[in-house]
Amino acid sequence: MLSSLNRLTASLARFRRLGFAHLPTPLEPMKQLTAHLRGPRLWVKREDCTGVGLGGNKLRKLDYVLHEAITSGADTLVSGGVVQSNSQRQVAAAAAKLGLACHLAVYHGRLAPPSDDYEKTGNALLNRLFGATLHDVPWNGDRNGAIRDLADRLRAESRRPYVVPYGVSSPLGAVAYASTVAEIAAQSAAAGIKPAAIVHCTGSGATQAGLVVGAHACLPQTRVVGIDIDAEPERVHADVATFAKGAADLLQQPFDPADVEVVGGHAGPAYGVPHAATIDAMKLGARLEALVLDPVYSGKGLAGLIALIEAGRWRKDQDVVFLHTGGAPALFAYRHLFD
Repeated sequence: MLSSLNRLTASLARFRRLGFAHLPTPLEPMKQLTAHLRGPRLWVKREDCTGVGLGGNKLRKLDYVLHEAITSGADTLVSGGVVQSNSQRQVAAAAAKLGLACHLAVYHGRLAPPSDDYEKTGNALLNRLFGATLHDVPWNGDRNGAIRDLADRLRAESRRPYVVPYGVSSPLGAVAYASTVAEIAAQSAAAGIKPAAIVHCTGSGATQAGLVVGAHACLPQTRVVGIDIDAEPERVHADVATFAKGAADLLQQPFDPADVEVVGGHAGPAYGVPHAATIDAMKLGARLEALVLDPVYSGKGLAGLIALIEAGRWRKDQDVVFLHTGGAPALFAYRHLFD
C-alpha cells in the first residue's frame, strides 16, 4: 500500500496548491455511533475542518483549482449555486482570503424556500459578510450557464474573471479530491485499519470522482460509495464517471468505470428537501458524536450510510469511513425542522 500511496502522492505533487486549506483533515473514530448501530467500526473524515470560511469539502478543491486563477492573473472569482449553496460560501471565503473580488450567480427556483429565514441566514448571510456580489438568476437546469454569462459580462467591463464551476466540479477539482484518499490511506495505516468503504454524499460529482481515482490508486480494497443527494442518481453517476476519467488522465492513473457506485433512494423527494431519515440521522450524529451535519448534503449522506448498515452491507469487524463534507451554516436556514 505504501508504494502505491507514494506513487499517488508523487502524481498529486505535480499540481500546485495555494495552501490556505487546513490539510490534512482529521480521521476520527465514531465509537458511540458504532455501538448504537452495532457495527461496523465507523470513522469520520473531517472535511468540515478545512478551516477558511467555516470549512467544507470544496475548500480542498479550491486550494488546487485557484492556484490556476492566481497564476493566470485573475482579479475576480465567478461561481454560482442555490441560495444556501455551501460551494458558493466557500468560493466567497476563498476570494476574501486571497484578496479577489467575488461575483456569484444565485439560482432561484431549484427548490422552494423552506423557511422565512432561507434567504437571510446561513450561507446567504456569510456570502454577504465575505463581500461577494450576488446576482439573482432563475434556475433552468443548466448549472454553469449563468456562471459563464456572468463571467462574460465582467470581461466586457474589463475585469479578469476566473470561472469556478458549480460545486467546484471539474477534472482538476477531482484531482484535488484524490488527495483525500492519500490522507485516508496514511491515517488508516497509522491506525492499523483497512477501510472496507468510504461513504459520502454525492451531487455535482467531482468529490466522488476524486475519491474513486484515489482509491483505485492506493486503497484498491476500499469501495467508494456515493449517496445521491439530488434524487438524480443516473445523472450523478454519469457526471462522476466523466470527472473521474478526466482526473485519471491528468494524474496518469488508471480508472475503472466499475468503481463508480452511486446509491439512490436516500435523497428525499428532491434536492434541498430533507426527509425524516435525514433529520433522524442529523440528530443521531449530533447526539452521539457532536457532528453538525446539514439537511441538504451531509445529513442525507449519513442517512444513506445508516440505511446500508441496517441492510447488512458490512460485517461488524470491518471499518467504514464516513466523509463529512461540511455544510453546518446551512443548518440555520432549516432550524424550523428542529423546533
